[in-house]
Amino acid sequence: MKRIRDKIEYYTLQADNRWKILPVKRQRLLIKLFFGGYALLTLLVIVSICISTSQRDNEISINHIDGISGSPQTKDTIQANKINSLIKK
Repeated sequence: MKRIRDKIEYYTLQADNRWKILPVKRQRLLIKLFFGGYALLTLLVIVSICISTSQRDNEISINHIDGISGSPQTKDTIQANKINSLIKK
C-alpha cells in the first residue's frame, strides 16, 4: 500500500512540475479549454436529463419478481402455482 501511495505522489509531483514549466499564456489557454469542455459536458448532461424526463411514457414500474428460486419457472409451474393459490383460498 505504501508503494502505491509513493507512486501516486511521485506522478502527481511530476505532473505539477510539468505544469509549472509551462508558460503562463499556455496555462491560461489550457485552463480555458478544460473549463469549456467541462461546461459543454455539463450542458449536454442537463439537456439529456431534461429530454428524458419530459417524455410522457417515463414512469417506473415496480412488479413482483418471479423466478427467484434456483429453478426457472415455466408456464406449467406458473399455472400450477396459480391453481394451488386458488385452492388454498
